[in-house]
Amino acid sequence: MKDKENQEELPDKEPVPVLPEAGDPDKSKRIKIPGELPILPVKDTVVFPSMVAALSVYTERDIKLLNHVLAGNRFLALVAQKEKDMKVVKQSDLYEYATAAVVLQMLRMPDNSAKMLVQGISRIKIDEYTQTEPYFSAKISVRDDIIENDRETEALARNAADQFVRMISLAPSLPEELKIAIVNIDSPSRLADMIASHLNISVAEKQQVLESINVKARLQKVTALITGEMEVLEMATKIQSQVKNEMEKGQREYYLRQQLKAIQDELGEGDERSMEMKELTKKIEDAKMPPEAKKEAERELSRLSKMPSASAEYTVSRTYLDLLVALPWSVTTTDRLDIPAARKILDEDHYDLEKVKERILEYLAVRKLKQDMKGPILCFVGPPGTGKTSVGMSIARAIGRKFVRMSLGGVRDEAEIRGHRRTYIGALPGRIIQGLRKAGSNNPVFMLDEIDKLGADFRGDPSAALLEVLDPEQNHSFEDHYLDIPFDLRNVMFITTANLLDTVPPALRDRMEVLELPGYTAEEKIFIAKQFTIPKQLKEHGLTHEQVTLDDDVIKLIITDYTREAGIRNLEREIATIFRKVAKDVASGEKQSVHVAADQLHHYLGPIKFFSEVAERTTEAGVATGLAWTQAGGDILFIEATSMPGTGKLMLTGQLGDVMKESAQAAMSYIRTKLNKLEITFKDFNKYDFHIHIPAGAIPKDGPSAGVTMAMSLISLLKNKPILSNVAMTGEITLRGRVLPVGGIKEKVLAAKRAGITTILLPRRNEKDLVEVPENAKKDINFVFIEKVDEMLPVVFGSKEPEKKKKKGIFS
Repeated sequence: MKDKENQEELPDKEPVPVLPEAGDPDKSKRIKIPGELPILPVKDTVVFPSMVAALSVYTERDIKLLNHVLAGNRFLALVAQKEKDMKVVKQSDLYEYATAAVVLQMLRMPDNSAKMLVQGISRIKIDEYTQTEPYFSAKISVRDDIIENDRETEALARNAADQFVRMISLAPSLPEELKIAIVNIDSPSRLADMIASHLNISVAEKQQVLESINVKARLQKVTALITGEMEVLEMATKIQSQVKNEMEKGQREYYLRQQLKAIQDELGEGDERSMEMKELTKKIEDAKMPPEAKKEAERELSRLSKMPSASAEYTVSRTYLDLLVALPWSVTTTDRLDIPAARKILDEDHYDLEKVKERILEYLAVRKLKQDMKGPILCFVGPPGTGKTSVGMSIARAIGRKFVRMSLGGVRDEAEIRGHRRTYIGALPGRIIQGLRKAGSNNPVFMLDEIDKLGADFRGDPSAALLEVLDPEQNHSFEDHYLDIPFDLRNVMFITTANLLDTVPPALRDRMEVLELPGYTAEEKIFIAKQFTIPKQLKEHGLTHEQVTLDDDVIKLIITDYTREAGIRNLEREIATIFRKVAKDVASGEKQSVHVAADQLHHYLGPIKFFSEVAERTTEAGVATGLAWTQAGGDILFIEATSMPGTGKLMLTGQLGDVMKESAQAAMSYIRTKLNKLEITFKDFNKYDFHIHIPAGAIPKDGPSAGVTMAMSLISLLKNKPILSNVAMTGEITLRGRVLPVGGIKEKVLAAKRAGITTILLPRRNEKDLVEVPENAKKDINFVFIEKVDEMLPVVFGSKEPEKKKKKGIFS
């Protein structure tokens, strides 16, 4: 409500000057604007010429300016501020271009502020500030519009007017009466200013329009601004329409659901949601969960019943409940406790592997006597291709359990074992729980393959998570992060496999019962090939025994000349290669049946891949044959020694590790201190350099077991006497010449057997390890057990040299 006493108007003697429309060529009609005007800073808006605007002033500085203007000619300059949140305005905070205006009306308010109505008169430019206190005052210059009365200007004006009229229809904040005002404006300059004043744009963009003296350029800017605003308004309209449609759809669905509910109530049926809850309740009862799990399932079901089905949390909760009711909490398969029948199944699937078979039969025997026995935790260790993984499936078949296999090779995330917490998007249970759900029973044979290939990174250490899984004292309450309640793993028979145990953490190794699966001898491979591999490959290639036959000699040649492995994987590949070529001949009609003989083998498999180098390598002095253990089983190792004039240095090559280098140095030191005992006449060690090399230099080698072999190669060199070609040796050497025990005896003996070695020198304390070596592997091999290096000389050189006639060494 206005206070008429506080309202001031222009006196009758000085009527309010009203400009003709902008762009009028008759400048004589225009009011003369003083050359110096008081400056009023304006926030959040730009006042254009010919526009009427209501402004408020609050500060004492602006009130003084207004009093001065009202006392004078009522002219002032309205300048937009660059930043609106400034308490103290400086000259640099104001734009250079402004609008000269006249105060039409002013109303003083009780709080000493004032409201005024102003009308823009003309664009002006501030040339120089002449006063800063008590308010700004400046010299100004009027900027007249530059108007080009051509077709382009007219087209721009019409286009801007049409677009703005369409915009008024889309913008609810713009009154419909504005359309009439826009259509009735004839001046392009005034049209551009009118449109710019009503656009929802920033002060900076409005200021750009104000500073555009050229009317054509001003219209172009205004057109671009209208286009941008139209895009925003159209997008907003589209969004509103979509929201409205969704709301209408939701209301319609709600109405239909209410009708459906009423119909179902009349028919005595529940709605879909109620039926779902009843179904889940029944599943929880049928699952026969432990009390803790059942309590959690009922709590989660209660939460689910209160959630809207469209909620994102609903899906998470429903998936969790589905897992709970699907797990085999009380589902147990009955073990087949018939020991002879189990033995028969194990023998049908695998040859040998007596240790593994005996252990499974022992488990069945104890299980028969004690019903609540915990599942064993077994670890099968052996070279590739020895049947570790396949024997797990045979065990499951023999005892009548489900089989689950999980490969641990390359697993680096702890969540793979324990699962993710349900707070994460896309969370899943660990692979242990997933495997049990897939098996459908709580006592499967669960194989954790390649446990020695586990990794670890910033996501955790999976081997640490397996500590609980593979501990019979802890796994009765294994808690998956996703499941978040204990699950009993005591009835599960866990079987792990590994090629070597070195990379398995000690704590994890301690929880497993390790059973070693050694490599096979040539005779065993022949038997396996005839009983298992050849029938399997015949079936896979669509052949019969009448169409292709292989002699035993052929299989033996494949084993010795085309493969070098502890297992039978490459043997199976080579047999498959032969059968593929035979299948091609049979399918093309070239042959009806094929008999593969030994002299024809190179036609099928190509030239020989492996040669026995024992005899050739040991015909010279300074070469000794050692035995080595590898991940693929055992192998023979040739160690060469030579000498040359020098200063007594010992050179070692062949990519040797630190332990192996130290063994060579210990061997040399022992020899130099025991020359007389070893019957070596050479004395001038400082005049010669010695070089020990182990071929296959690209393969890293390490370990102490080659100590005696390196010592023998040096003794052979110094005595200038070759070592017998059928002798191989292994053992660690000390500075006193003692021979210490080493590992991998079984694999080393099998490698010597494959290489045709007939005499093997072993440390005395390794004699007990021969129990593990198959009898057919020990056949035709002479084992010599030694405690000191000098005991080896008669064996490696054939016989003791006569005491009176000692053969001189090469340095004599």
